[in-house]
Amino acid sequence: MSASLAPECNDVKERYDTCFLKWYSEKYLRNTATTDECEPLFRQYKTCLTKALKERGIDQMLEDAKADNKDNDAEYMKPSGR
Repeated sequence: MSASLAPECNDVKERYDTCFLKWYSEKYLRNTATTDECEPLFRQYKTCLTKALKERGIDQMLEDAKADNKDNDAEYMKPSGR
């Protein structure tokens, strides 16, 4: 499994990845999943990563990139009308 973008989040990412891979292969693919039991770990990882991105100023860079590409997204995300 790959490391997190933020090293301080590696532990929770590893736990989430392990949980997800097990859930996906043992439950989702066998159509026996009723809930995403790994969601609490995902939320922990997302919280950790969001904090790390904010501390590094990367969150603002992402927002700026989204704003810069808003027109492109609107154009290319239109239904094709086929």
